[in-house]
Formats: sequence, C-alpha cells, structure tokens
Amino acid sequence: MSETAVAERISGGAHTPQVHDSAHKHVSGEALYIDDMPEIAGTLSIYVAQSTQAHARLTGLDLAAVRTAPGVRAVLTPDDIPGENDASPVFGDDPIFAEDEVVYAGQSIFAVAADTVGEARRAADLAKVSYETLPADLTVADAMASESFIFPPSEFLLGEPEDALAASQHRLQGRVAMGGQDHFYLEGHIAYAIPGEDDEMTVWSSTQHPTEVQHNVAKMLAVPDSAITVKTRRMGGGFGGKESQPSLFASIAALGAHVTGRPCKLRLDRDDDMIMTGKRHDFEIAYDVGFDAKGQITGITFTHASRFGCSADLSAAVADRAMCHAD
Repeated sequence: MSETAVAERISGGAHTPQVHDSAHKHVSGEALYIDDMPEIAGTLSIYVAQSTQAHARLTGLDLAAVRTAPGVRAVLTPDDIPGENDASPVFGDDPIFAEDEVVYAGQSIFAVAADTVGEARRAADLAKVSYETLPADLTVADAMASESFIFPPSEFLLGEPEDALAASQHRLQGRVAMGGQDHFYLEGHIAYAIPGEDDEMTVWSSTQHPTEVQHNVAKMLAVPDSAITVKTRRMGGGFGGKESQPSLFASIAALGAHVTGRPCKLRLDRDDDMIMTGKRHDFEIAYDVGFDAKGQITGITFTHASRFGCSADLSAAVADRAMCHAD
C-alpha cells in the first residue's frame, strides 16, 4: 500500500495531517535549548558541592583554599543569601544550602562560581568538610520501623472493610513493592541567570513551572516577584522531574549573578543530576482482600507506604493520587 493510501486510510478522508509546531526545528537541529544559547561575555560557570553523608551534622566547613583557587570569582554559601534559604514548592523544608545539618547524600552545601566549570569543580574539591554521622532511614522499612513520617498517616474509607473481610468466603493477604524511578530527561537541569538593572534578574530555566521558579528566586533574593523574569522556551524532557526541582538550581545561578554582577550558568552533569534531584517514589503496598467463590471482591484494604525522601516536596499529592487510583 502506498504512503498516500495509508494516509488516506488513517484520515478516513475527513481530516488532514497537521505538522507539530516544533517538529521542523527538532528534526533539523535548529531548536535551541538553554545550553545552546550563545553566552554573554563574562559568563561564569557554577559547580555545586554536595554532601557525602545521608544524615549528619556539619561540624566544620573550611573554604579558604576554595576561595583562592584559580579562576574562582565567588564562593556561595548561606551567608550570601539576602532573603530565604529555601527552594521548596510549598512547605519551606528544602534549603538551598545546608547549614547545620545535611539530610541526604548529594545535598548542596556551597557552590563555586568560576571562569570555567572545570575550575569551579576543582576548586570545590579543595573544601575541608567534616561531619558527625547521624542515623539515617534509607528504606521504607527503616522509616516504618522508626515512624519517621513526613506527614501523619491519612485514610480513605468506604463502608466497614474489616467487617466485610471477616465475613468473606475467601481471603488473601500479600505485599507489592515497586522501586522508584529517575525521570531521565535528555536535557538535564540547567539555569542561566542574567542580572539586569537595580534588582532585576532574568533567569532561563529548564522548568515545567516557571512561576514557581520566579517565586523562589524572588524570595531568595528578597525582591518582589516582578523583579524576576523566568523564561522557558522548551525543555528536553521533564516528566514531573522539572516541576519543583528546578528552583534549587535557578536560585543558585541567580545568587551567583547577584553576588558577582555577572551572568551565571549552572548546568548539572548527568551523575550530579541523578544524585541531587528527587525521584518518582518507591511504594510498598500491603493488601488484605476478601472474595467469594466466583472471585467477586467483597472487601479489601490497602496500606500504602511511600518513600518521600527527606522533605515534603509534592509527595503528599502523589500519595493521595496513588490512593485514589487504588480505589
């Protein structure tokens, strides 16, 4: 069958095919992503230094050698933040930089702005960081055993399931476990911050939520939202992984631009991206189901346990949605 015949059969003669409005640039390579944009003269590159501990007190942080390393123009710490040290979407529990305590391996501790990203990375390695290791809950089972809950347990209830289960002809119990997932967008997290006049700042961010990035950068810099312009022309994938997470990297890039007065770019390598950012959630689900001889369910309960990580992020909505879908 010819391509024309196939197209006519698909369309049924009643419709005409439409070209996706971005397709021509994607297939020709003309579509520009943030890392394709020509850099303004004087642009600095930022590298973020990360915690090596899952849970620990920060007992020492000596950055003297970092500050004097070749190419370094600024070392960014919580002391440089004029506003709030927070990049969370809702609950104020995701600091831009850890201060007294780290709560996950890969948490940002400080950042280096240098002439090149290689110089920034090499300088960050000169930091002397000391920790007092604290207990860490790394699995759903750990958190359940220690009752380490981000939110109090919640319940959806319809009828009297325990009575229905007790009266059921047959009954089965079991557990289902599923691991988390990395969103693995092809374009990693990136932000390019360009200082303007007075308090104004333009931030190019690969984000699914430009307004949230605007809010977080503004509160970090202690300026009105109107002073921050966030631009997102296109993303190389997101899948939920660029809804709340980009605020951290946009905030660090904007802080670098604020401190140095120069444009600053923060582009994560793939390994740093996967270590630093939140994931799709692990779930462990226990079920108890009653049914009759024909297999008709007569009563059922599910107990969902979801690994939220160290902070709330958007996890409560994920857990609610999982419960709704199970129902």
